[in-house]
Amino acid sequence: MRTTRPILRTALPLALTTGLTSALLLGSPPALATEDPVDALTTSLYAPRANPQAYRQADELEGAKRSREAAGLRAMARTPHAVWLAGRTPDEVRRETRAVMRDAARRRATPTLVLYNVPGRDCSLYSAGGLRDSAEYRAWVGAVAEGIGGGRAVVVVEPDALALVPADCPGGAKDTKDAKEAERVKATRTAARYAQVGEAVTTLGTLPRTKVYVDAGHPAWHTVDSIVPRLVKGGVAHATGFSVNVSNYSTDDANAWYGRLVSSCLAYVDKGGKASACPTQKWRRADARRWLDRHVPLDPGRMKHFVTDTSRNGQGPWSPPAGKYRDAQDWCNPPARGLGARPTTRTGDPLNDANLWIKTPGESDGECLRGTKGPKDPERGTVDPKAGVWFPAQALELVRLANPAIMPPENRVPGRGRDV
Repeated sequence: MRTTRPILRTALPLALTTGLTSALLLGSPPALATEDPVDALTTSLYAPRANPQAYRQADELEGAKRSREAAGLRAMARTPHAVWLAGRTPDEVRRETRAVMRDAARRRATPTLVLYNVPGRDCSLYSAGGLRDSAEYRAWVGAVAEGIGGGRAVVVVEPDALALVPADCPGGAKDTKDAKEAERVKATRTAARYAQVGEAVTTLGTLPRTKVYVDAGHPAWHTVDSIVPRLVKGGVAHATGFSVNVSNYSTDDANAWYGRLVSSCLAYVDKGGKASACPTQKWRRADARRWLDRHVPLDPGRMKHFVTDTSRNGQGPWSPPAGKYRDAQDWCNPPARGLGARPTTRTGDPLNDANLWIKTPGESDGECLRGTKGPKDPERGTVDPKAGVWFPAQALELVRLANPAIMPPENRVPGRGRDV
């Protein structure tokens, strides 16, 4: 089972911030004597300039006298969301990262940065790409670290890189036709993947005010006992924690429970236990809670924390019509989804450091065929845009079905405006 993958997009430095403040951002340590205590303890999440197509669509809706929908789109565009680092060379990504960090610092805001450039990304499928080898990737990550420097940042390391390692990719290695050799190549590349992610976590984890979260997929993909060994191999011990539901649609409740189980299992394994003994999200919750109470009592100060992508989960996951599609691709531009909870560090969950909009809502997941020959998405009756391209129909669905609502009440439509 796969998860949605946002394509890389270039970050633009101009931003807005929101008043989403936290008494202590993401478990930050107490302010040092050299720090401004207000700056250390109070911060806002950073909003990079939105995809310009969002405002173009809003203007078209305004012209068609659909002011509430236009206002909703503008509100979505201004909401803090992640910057997916797109620079192909170390110099490019260093400049890009520094520009974001400078702009965020001016606005006293904390950016969320996403690394998405690991070699062999996405099995060379919808969001194919990534650098050529470990040496290139090491230099690229090092440049990101230089760009962040001593600034405050949240970093999500390589969505899907551990949930979809080369050994999971369909077919054999493309550069050999011998079956045994193909399996050997995949095993070698999988070992390299764990090392690449682990090195990235370690490099970024040494930065003084950076919180690092390595991606753990989502609750409808890997079970806890499956993802935890991958997180361990991927260096989660050197991270603040892990991310869940990136670009996916699982409910807040499912994500919180999955996060608790993964964190608990990591703690259990760290004490010498086996991941295979941990309760998974498939257990009855009462049974799982009894196991947790006995083996891993909740102790947030000694457990790995997580961040949750709530950008598109307001209506939960899509349930495809039974038997209609050979491969329903429920992760790929599912219909009738809505924006989820607004980004905040005040989650009310001692393990969930923040709800973030990691996926940029309104951008396509790819050209979804659902097992058909295409070219149209049979669920929508249109050809979906390529991954990362603005998808007006989906953007409007997300706004209309947002939970909580993002469109203004019918008797109050705010004036126009944009982050320019």
